[in-house]
Amino acid sequence: MTVTRKDLFELPEGMIYLDGNSLGPLPKNVNSALGSMVTDQWGAHLIKGWNVDDWMGQPMRVGNMVGKLVGASEGSVTMGDTLSVKVYQALSAAVQMRPDRKVILSDSGNFPSDLYMAQGLIAQLGQGHELRIVDPLDVMDSITDEVAAVMITQVDYRSGRMHDMAKMTKKAHDAGAVMIWDLAHSAGALPVDLAGCGCEFAVGCTYKYLNGGPGAPAFIYARPDVVEGIKPALSGWLGHDAPFAFEQDYRPAMGIERMRVGTPPVLQLTALEAALGVWDGVEMADVRAASVALTDLFINEVEKRCPDLTLFSPRDAAERGSQVSFAHDNAFAVMQALIARNVIGDFRAPNLIRFGFTPLYIDESDVLGAVEILADVLDNRIWDDPKYKTKGRVT
Repeated sequence: MTVTRKDLFELPEGMIYLDGNSLGPLPKNVNSALGSMVTDQWGAHLIKGWNVDDWMGQPMRVGNMVGKLVGASEGSVTMGDTLSVKVYQALSAAVQMRPDRKVILSDSGNFPSDLYMAQGLIAQLGQGHELRIVDPLDVMDSITDEVAAVMITQVDYRSGRMHDMAKMTKKAHDAGAVMIWDLAHSAGALPVDLAGCGCEFAVGCTYKYLNGGPGAPAFIYARPDVVEGIKPALSGWLGHDAPFAFEQDYRPAMGIERMRVGTPPVLQLTALEAALGVWDGVEMADVRAASVALTDLFINEVEKRCPDLTLFSPRDAAERGSQVSFAHDNAFAVMQALIARNVIGDFRAPNLIRFGFTPLYIDESDVLGAVEILADVLDNRIWDDPKYKTKGRVT
C-alpha cells in the first residue's frame, strides 16, 4: 500500500528533501490552522480561549494523537517543553524509583543532550550516581543489578542503527532496572509499541518525522501503573492537581498530567495538532515497509555510483531506522555542494553525510534523482570549491 502524500506538504519546486529526520516540512493545513487560532481564538476570545477553545486540554489531546503513533495507551502521553526537559523528568523519576542503585546506563550513540541532562541531574543530586556510557553493541551485556536506569535512543542519530526495544526492555526489567526510551528518530518513522514493550518511560520530539515545525513541543510517556508514584522533580504549576486553587504547596496531578510543567505553547501545539492530520488513515507498518524499500534502494544506488563513500549505517534494514549515513573525508563540503544543488540532507561530525527517508513525501524518483546529483558532486569534485567549506552556526 502506498503512503505517499506529497500533495499535503509545502515542498519547494525542484527540491529533494532528505532531511525530515532533522526538521519535517510544512504540512499545507498548518497555515490555515494557525491563522484560525490567531484570529478566531486568540483574537476573538482572548483569555477565554483557555476554556472556550480548550487550550488547557491541548497537551493531553495532542498527546493522545502522538500516543497512537507510538503504541501508547490513551491518557499516557502529554506534551510540552523540550525533549531535553522531558529527558530530565523521566530520568529523575527513574532514579527515584531505584534509590538503592547509582548507575545510569547509556551508550555512545545517544544524542549528546540526553547525556548532558544526565550529567546535570547527577551533579544536582550529589548522591554518588554514575553515568556509565558504553558502546551501543555492549549495552545488553552492561545491564547489571547495579543499574538504576537504562536510557537509550532507539535509533542512533548518526548511523541510524536501531536497538531492539522489546529485547532491551526485558533485559532491563530482568535486572531490576527502569527503562527509558528516546524516540526522537523513531516516532513517525517506524512502528513503536510502548504499551507492548512495557518500558516505564519514553520521550520524543515532534519536529522531525511528525512535522510539527521548528521548536515544536516534546512528548513524554509514563507507564500507567507507575505514574502515580512519580514525584516530579520539575513540580510546575500546571503539573499541580488543582493549579487554580493556588495552593502554596505542590500536589501532583493524577496520571500523566503531573509531568506537565509550565504554560502550554498553544501556537506550537496548534501547528503540531494540524500537522498530525497527515497521518489519518496511515498504518505505521506501511510506512516502515516503504521506508525500507527507499533506504535499500538508496544504499544500492550510492554504492554503485559513488565508490568514494563508505556506508556507516547498518546494511541490514532490520537493524536500521529511516535514515542512511555515509562517511567521506570531506563530508561537510560534500553536503554543502549537495544542498546548493537542491538535495537537502545534513552533516554530522566528524565525517558523515546523513539522509532521512520519509515515505509520506519521498518516493523512488526522489531517491534516484538525489543519487544522480550526489554522483556528479563526487565525480567532478564539485565539493572542492572553497565556498562549500565555510561552516555556519548550524551544520
